[in-house]
Amino acid sequence: MEEWRGKVALITGASRGIGRAIARTLAEKGLYLALCARSQEALETLRVELAAFGAEVFVCAGDLADPAFPIRFVREAGEYFGRLDVVVNNAGVALAKPLEETTLEEWELQMAVNVRAPFLICREALPYLRRSALATIINISSVVGTKGYVHQGAYTASKHALMGFTKVLARELHPEGIRVHVIAPGGVGTDLIAAMRPDLLGERLITPEEIAEIVWFLLTMRNKNAVIDEVNVRRASNEPWK
Repeated sequence: MEEWRGKVALITGASRGIGRAIARTLAEKGLYLALCARSQEALETLRVELAAFGAEVFVCAGDLADPAFPIRFVREAGEYFGRLDVVVNNAGVALAKPLEETTLEEWELQMAVNVRAPFLICREALPYLRRSALATIINISSVVGTKGYVHQGAYTASKHALMGFTKVLARELHPEGIRVHVIAPGGVGTDLIAAMRPDLLGERLITPEEIAEIVWFLLTMRNKNAVIDEVNVRRASNEPWK
């Protein structure tokens, strides 16, 4: 754990749900954090919470659907800390709607936040990651990155795209020692799942804290013999997603 103290993790969608759990876990482990979300107020509240662990925190509020914001976020975070060691692309939007009723604007929003923003953040972070001996990228996808469910066409397409570009990026960067992973969970107990699948019972869902534990596992196991390119997180209790 000591090798991670003072290292910097950049996390999108950090103000709630999975992103908040990851931020808290990494702060507890001694990492410094660059966090983004749409709400400045929520980010400031989180900054105060994480300060209790001694974490230095940079926050940046903005909309990842704006192509300029992911670039600005990475550049400002990099300038603030002088380094980036971990990138966690967690932010995402979802849409529950039949494909024939999906508007162009709705389709493009799914692609902008769920695919284009992670691409831009990864691209802009690479100059910093190349200077880190622990460089790691973790993209948070979904079970719909490999499956398809009715009334989730745009969301599913965006997560399939995220899975595809993550696999290619992992191969491209592996020779440089930069590890690239994707976590593709089933139902996680967040506001998003409540909106998309209100029929799923809370006690049957994965918790955000369990996803955060997997992120920490991927970071700390990077120097072991096994190379992990993908982690698909599912439970037997998530059968309703199948």
